[in-house]
Amino acid sequence: MAEDKVLFIQRELCSLLATLQPEKVGIWGKMNAQQMIEHTADFFDVSAGKGDQHCVTPEEQLPKFRAFIFSDKQFRENTKAPENVVPEEPLALRTASMQAAIDKLEKSIDAFFRYFETDKNQTTVHPVFGPLNFDEWILLHYKHVTHHLRQFGCTTIS
Repeated sequence: MAEDKVLFIQRELCSLLATLQPEKVGIWGKMNAQQMIEHTADFFDVSAGKGDQHCVTPEEQLPKFRAFIFSDKQFRENTKAPENVVPEEPLALRTASMQAAIDKLEKSIDAFFRYFETDKNQTTVHPVFGPLNFDEWILLHYKHVTHHLRQFGCTTIS
């Protein structure tokens, strides 16, 4: 397991996000910083088994999609999830402030780690990548959060 990715998610991510202004618009995409943080919290909620998730990717295509998780490839700019997974237009803000969004994200991250605390091999379903265990989620979460940090000009990550 990539312990450095775990530590980054647990200890550095929210501090980096706190440096952004809520209305900051990304270098690409349509979300502002607060919307991106809310979106990221949603992603951690999915990984913690919240909501009734099903995979939209045909089973025969899953090996190709899952290979991305284990690769050194990053999400490309303007990567779009299927519209039935993430809407084309950003969701309206759901938290009262940027700090409230970060607080919600911290709770979602904690819930993810608690969910897998006793069994790292159990799985939850990602709508595109299918069932993932703890280690697979960590790799995907890291790719996802660093994608959004690059989107908003946080260049202290690789």
